Amino acid sequence: MPGVKRIMDGPTVAGMLLGAAADAVVGDPRRGHPVAAFGTAATALEKRIYRDSRSAGVLFTAALVGGAAALGLLADRLTRSRPLARTAVTAAATWAVLGGTSLAREGAAMAASLEEGDIRAARERLPHLCGRDPSGLDAGELARGTVESIAENTSDAVVGPLVWGAALGLPGLLGYRAVNTLDAMVGHRSARYERFGWASARLDDVANLLPARLTAALTVALAGTAGGSPWRAAAVLRRDGHRHPSPNSGHCEAAFAGALGVRLGGANDYGGRVEHRPELGDGPRPRVRDIRRSVRLARGVCLAAVVLAAGARAALAPRRKASRPAPV
Repeated sequence: MPGVKRIMDGPTVAGMLLGAAADAVVGDPRRGHPVAAFGTAATALEKRIYRDSRSAGVLFTAALVGGAAALGLLADRLTRSRPLARTAVTAAATWAVLGGTSLAREGAAMAASLEEGDIRAARERLPHLCGRDPSGLDAGELARGTVESIAENTSDAVVGPLVWGAALGLPGLLGYRAVNTLDAMVGHRSARYERFGWASARLDDVANLLPARLTAALTVALAGTAGGSPWRAAAVLRRDGHRHPSPNSGHCEAAFAGALGVRLGGANDYGGRVEHRPELGDGPRPRVRDIRRSVRLARGVCLAAVVLAAGARAALAPRRKASRPAPV
């Protein structure tokens, strides 16, 4: 278009890269995590406005997600003409919303406990990864739960925030993390949240449509890093990705199942509420060694997502009018 050129959003790109590097080196803080503070605020609001109705849940979700996105928009506006401040704020936000390193550490810790035969320690650690009841699970079921959680959370904790950060910058980073956190808090089906959590769950489904499929595609492409076959991973994804009750999780889990050559799915006990998930993949049930393979695969997917997000943000920078030379 005449008189228009694309301006690379260098500060935001640099901030996303620095934030991802901080997550890789430092991981999540043990205390005072911003996401935990958001969760505290969400709990307080829930106590004030909870009703067993969808309308109350819509208000709850809109207030918290809108507030998080508005905070990102305000930070975006305040740093628009201050490149160093924009880089610093974006780096801090990216670090706060990513959880790839913590996910990998939890997976490695679970593998270590199972390798040592310490079932009790492994059961105590599983709630750090997923919400199912670990009390009656053996080593195989603990391994399955871990691999499934790593597959799903590679999308939720890394690819999702990066996709929305690339698309919308600071509002996208903070808004996505708010959506995903609320889904974890109230989006599950239970007597209390069947209606109140409906809006959070559906919004999370929408927000993860693209990230989950990108996660699956990257998993297929990088299957070789875990000793798997991209062709087999693609075949399992194509056949089983849609079988999961979630419109998104099944794509991630099926791709991981195919890449690792294992079979995921089965009965999951969520504190007395048992859900039967369809089987994904053709191989044996995951073993302890498959946990470390899944961690290695997840790390590769996360790194690829960082590179793609930075490149996409540079390519999607807003178009601005080019300055015209003064008439002679």
